[in-house]
Amino acid sequence: MNTADLIDKVAAANALFKPDAKAIVDSVFASIAAAAAAGEEVSLNGFGKFKVKDSPAREGRNPSTGETIQIAASKKIGFTAAKALKDSLNA
Repeated sequence: MNTADLIDKVAAANALFKPDAKAIVDSVFASIAAAAAAGEEVSLNGFGKFKVKDSPAREGRNPSTGETIQIAASKKIGFTAAKALKDSLNA
């Protein structure tokens, strides 16, 4: 499923026009992204949690030359599925 498919399903399930469903889907994604950028955890009951994780600076190797390089610290977003979602996958 891609974003267009999700918009189609939201529009059909809620008797909305596609532009209205697109605005809703886009605002949900934008809200999750904004909360993550602020370092907040986003918890969606029955679905899961989006959590920002810090990745420290470290040393790595360039695979083509074998040369040692420095990898900068960064932030990553992780997702942990809720028990209800895991159960629905394994039902």
